Amino acid sequence: MSEKAQRPEASSGVPDYHTEAAGFRLEALAATLQGSLETGLNACVECCDRHADDPERVALVWESQDGRGGTLTFAELKDRTARFANFLHDQGVQPGEVVAGMLPRTPDLLVTILGTWRAGAVYQPLFTAFGPKAIEHRLGTSKARLVVTDAANRGKLDDIPGAPPVAIAGGPAAGPGDFDLSAELARRSPEFTPVLRRGDDLFMMLSTSGTTGLPKGVPVPLKALLSFRVYMTDAVDLRPADRFWNIADPGWAYGLYYAVTGPLMLGHATTFYDGPFTVESTYRLIEKLGITNLAGSPTAFRLLISAGPAAARPVKSRLRAVSSAGEPLNPEVIRWFAAHLDAPINDHYGQTELGMVVCNHHALAHPVHAGSAGLAMPGFRVAVLDERNQELPPHQPGVLAVDIARSPLLWFSGYWQQPTPAIEGGYYRTGDVVELGDDGAITFVGRGDDIITSSGYRIGPFDVESALIEHAAVVEAAVIGKPDAERTEIVKAFVVLAATHAPSEELAEELRQYVKRRLSAHAYPREIAFVPALPKTPSGKLQRFMLRNQEVAAARPASA
Repeated sequence: MSEKAQRPEASSGVPDYHTEAAGFRLEALAATLQGSLETGLNACVECCDRHADDPERVALVWESQDGRGGTLTFAELKDRTARFANFLHDQGVQPGEVVAGMLPRTPDLLVTILGTWRAGAVYQPLFTAFGPKAIEHRLGTSKARLVVTDAANRGKLDDIPGAPPVAIAGGPAAGPGDFDLSAELARRSPEFTPVLRRGDDLFMMLSTSGTTGLPKGVPVPLKALLSFRVYMTDAVDLRPADRFWNIADPGWAYGLYYAVTGPLMLGHATTFYDGPFTVESTYRLIEKLGITNLAGSPTAFRLLISAGPAAARPVKSRLRAVSSAGEPLNPEVIRWFAAHLDAPINDHYGQTELGMVVCNHHALAHPVHAGSAGLAMPGFRVAVLDERNQELPPHQPGVLAVDIARSPLLWFSGYWQQPTPAIEGGYYRTGDVVELGDDGAITFVGRGDDIITSSGYRIGPFDVESALIEHAAVVEAAVIGKPDAERTEIVKAFVVLAATHAPSEELAEELRQYVKRRLSAHAYPREIAFVPALPKTPSGKLQRFMLRNQEVAAARPASA
């Protein structure tokens, strides 16, 4: 796609980067599948069997923090998933029913996911850091027929009423009635004919993060495979010669969609590291495995930056493309990666409900603006809406929405067995506040409830956070609006300092003036609190609402 390609104009008067205008053809994309959305396909075939004819072709490169590791070929994966599917069949699991996995990043996790798909069943991820209450709600939503976990996580299921049967991976059965997965697979046949399903049938069941109310079920149909492929080819620019590592955990959407499904669809090996994120292990694996294409979150990338240029030097110029998702990418991260890693890092935007939809695409030629999430991915049309569901012109903040009728790759049709008010008037409203640029680029302002109103100004916390972390003393920052009788709200920043700096009022004042100079006189943080860490979801997303709640609670009279 050329940077100046002719495109039809959208109703907002800006170029429309969707469908045919971006060289997108749904029929040609569907033809890349081994099966058919209309007559039948199987996700395990698409992500494994079709690549298994070459017995040496690697599907997984994995390593654990205790030094274990190795590879798993597509042929080996095909064998093990057939055995797992036979095990599910013998337990009475039917096509369309749910199998949950609560496993670390090991080969057993990959076998569980793809073996579930081979049987025509639906895979539900359970993040290993979840506690019993989070697990209970998700299992209640999905009515899962089986949970596959390991001995370390087995105890979390003990007090869950009506918990399904449990299979233990990586060790013997941990409790009465549990299945020893290795023993069960060893005695089953490596032959199992994949169960064909249609494009609208489900193959995953995820949940929202639950930051506002209980998590809601997100059903993912097989037709989402097409969207995942476009992201991997156009945005991530995954090439046959690449060594790819998405450091996101497959217990969450970005990891399950794009560390498992996306690369395996393309017949490309993926990488698992079974261990906590550390700067040392990340740089070490990039160097050891020759990683050239990396994906992750800004939180992880900021931690790499905090280790300094010397730590990055051994892997400088090794990374051909880096993709960032989960929260907006600060411009300072982009500059640092260019200077010290010689690596282009692009911001990508998406949701559990959508996959990725707005990207600075590594493989497509279009303008890239620091601080912008980019352009709509081919197959989607996005718009910025006001409160009346009307599209706004450029440079006016509004809610980012997906135009349903003009987004043939949109697969989300509503939450599982409950209303979805975000779908209205032909749009899916994401809840994220953005601005549209003259060239169609989307710039993130904040969640609707994150916007700060101070003295009549609307202030996006992301801009203030970006300015703060450009200061050498700051590792991370979160900004909220604190209630104020005079200004409605004032900007308050919570700052995590580098180990080389200590909290002081002098440093706080230096940061205030720094932001005032770097950003604007009205948007600087009037209050700064130095904190050891920021509240985040298990997947690393900043939870500003917890900081806001903390401020509201502190402002209440003692008798309240």
